[in-house]
Amino acid sequence: PQHTIALGGRAGERAGTGLIPMTKKDLGTILAADARAAVADWLDWLALERRAADHTIAAYRRDLAAFLAFTSEHLGRAPSLGDLAGLSVRDFRAWLARRARDGKARTSTARALATVRNFYRFLDRSGRAHNAAIGQVRAARLPRALPKPLAVGDAEDAVDAVKDLSDVPWIAKRDAAVLMLLYGAGLRIGEALGLTGRDRPAGETMVVTGKGGKQRVVPLLAPVRQAVDEYVTACPYPVTSDGPLFFGARGGPLRPEIIQKQVRKLRVWLGLPDTATPHALRHSFATHLLAEGGDLRTIQELLGHASLTTTQRYTGVDVERLAKVYDQAHPRAKG
Repeated sequence: PQHTIALGGRAGERAGTGLIPMTKKDLGTILAADARAAVADWLDWLALERRAADHTIAAYRRDLAAFLAFTSEHLGRAPSLGDLAGLSVRDFRAWLARRARDGKARTSTARALATVRNFYRFLDRSGRAHNAAIGQVRAARLPRALPKPLAVGDAEDAVDAVKDLSDVPWIAKRDAAVLMLLYGAGLRIGEALGLTGRDRPAGETMVVTGKGGKQRVVPLLAPVRQAVDEYVTACPYPVTSDGPLFFGARGGPLRPEIIQKQVRKLRVWLGLPDTATPHALRHSFATHLLAEGGDLRTIQELLGHASLTTTQRYTGVDVERLAKVYDQAHPRAKG
């Protein structure tokens, strides 16, 4: 069962409950008071200073709870900040070994280790505790997965066909507008659904607020603006400057799960691969730009990537496509 620890801080206020849900034991019973207070302050820091998204904070929270639950069991007592500072490389490796025995995916363990490092960096910067051992711990190397974009025709079919999945005209126009922003402007699903009436695309560019509150300017194609305009005109709920741009059927903000569900339907209807997701449309935006001669630096800016290394993954996708075309078309390749 899910347990909670009452933090009462501003992170709790942001969640609207004052309670931080945990997936392990109640941290009130597995942590000493000073460590418990440090967790509360760290969550507040993530929310208020780092401006991390709610789903990101929830993932960090789960990962740290699992680590602290293991540490409590490993030490045989509720650890204090002093105990956390005294953990050795062997202790951290014991935690990683437990995750491996439990069948945790390497990607999940890499994320959990990043979470624990983040927490320890916070303890160090705030003068609460220092642990040099955590910097010596390495997770297993992960294979670099390439983005999985849709073919040009499949992406266009998805954007066009989503309107046919709903019998309610304004909802059909809404879903089409969202997918147009993903494929036509390269937005993340959270960025598109986070738009307010003030952000409504009107000119040739729009300002998008991405991860960490970073803003970028994205050029807009006329079909993208037209799709959004048609939705706003048909929407039965007033689009105000401070309210959401995209509404759910009952008038609340549109949730990502609704769009994800529609794309799953499209997979069946159009025979798309299992990798066809809302985020795959963003991958398609980048890959198709690159295939048509777009340079990496420009695509980096359009996607809002902090590092060019992240954007460079798309070159691997394009090379794969070129190799496939070569193998299918070149006479010598057929031999």
